[in-house]
Amino acid sequence: MLFDGEEFTMSNLIGRAQNILLTPKTEWPVIAAEPETTAGLYTKYILILSALGPIAMFLKSTLIGISVPFVGAFKVGIGVGLGQLALTYCLGLVGVFVIALIINALAPTFAAQKDSVQSLKAAAYASTAAWVAGIAQILPWGIGVLIGIAGGIYSIYLLYLGLQFTMKAPAEKAAGYTAVTIIAAIILYWVISIVVGGIIGNGMISAMSGATSSVTPSGSFEKGSTGAAIEEWAKNVEKAGKQVENSAQQNGAPSAAAIGALVGAVAAGGKGVDALPTDQMKTFLPETLGGLPRTNVTASRNAAMGFQVAEASADYADASGKSLRLEVNDAGGAKGVIALANWAGVEEEREWQGGYEKTYRADGRMIHERWDSSSGSGEYSLVVGDRFAVEVSGSAASMDELKAAMTNGVNLAGLETIAREAKPAG
Repeated sequence: MLFDGEEFTMSNLIGRAQNILLTPKTEWPVIAAEPETTAGLYTKYILILSALGPIAMFLKSTLIGISVPFVGAFKVGIGVGLGQLALTYCLGLVGVFVIALIINALAPTFAAQKDSVQSLKAAAYASTAAWVAGIAQILPWGIGVLIGIAGGIYSIYLLYLGLQFTMKAPAEKAAGYTAVTIIAAIILYWVISIVVGGIIGNGMISAMSGATSSVTPSGSFEKGSTGAAIEEWAKNVEKAGKQVENSAQQNGAPSAAAIGALVGAVAAGGKGVDALPTDQMKTFLPETLGGLPRTNVTASRNAAMGFQVAEASADYADASGKSLRLEVNDAGGAKGVIALANWAGVEEEREWQGGYEKTYRADGRMIHERWDSSSGSGEYSLVVGDRFAVEVSGSAASMDELKAAMTNGVNLAGLETIAREAKPAG
């Protein structure tokens, strides 16, 4: 069973995910027999697993960067990345529900039994493989694509099995039922990708990130472990999900404020704070960096979908053509996203002739390095206090020079203090 009585724990959720992936033929009958509600499926399973996918892509696109052949690593600004995260997450939630509607509507055609809750079970639990496989987007592109395809294929198989138990589809009709559902789902997600691309200039993201940790005999995660941190985050998301449910019951549909609070809870993990004002952000851009004078400064603060973010940047250059760029991003109301990345311990490393790129943790911080000796340029970035993303990039004699520019030029201790002493927003 996924739940022990009415109590929800992350260990039970992970146990369910493992069972549906490893022993689906015995797990689907259990799932089909469980008393459940639409709200329960969302708050205790769908909200959590589907949120981690956009979070994984956010980390890749803003902190690590997406490698473009012959060009280098492309990164989007944290504001754009968070907007992408929020929009994709919301559309993903809607997508699961619409697929469930498709499954339910097609039931009579394939001699199955219509049931809205059972159809949502089929859509949600069959998606587990694709969601989990999405963690591969953190890996190099080729490997990530292969794993993602494998996850998608396995999800189709899971749906084929699940329809026979949740919708009571005859075995001889289950394959056709699955095929028609998948075709409809492909069309649905194609439309969603166009919507997302039209708004933020990027295609549809389908990713899933997870983390494992040791579990105590009582069934809860050890204090301070990755699982315990994510479990706390999930409870805050569940609380916000219940607010959405209550709003829908009272008004016939969730209010914009309730949806905004839900997205804010996903992004902030219950610990969101107001992003720094632009004037304060600019104080972390020194007049000189690595011996180079500052040539320009920009700063902005934005609020949308229940959370605030801020960013500031400056360019430094001299007459010889040497240049550096410093960027300071304040996740503010979305600091829970950064914290999840730190808890998950995302790491990556690759090398090529004359260069390397790696993401790792040191002294409690997530750090990313990229160096290309052929161009004499690179980038060095780190996360401060599970809130601020700071990056120095440009031309240098070595990676050590970029690190020194960061360490000696940026007031990292000041950012640590702000992150440590900040009080929750509102």
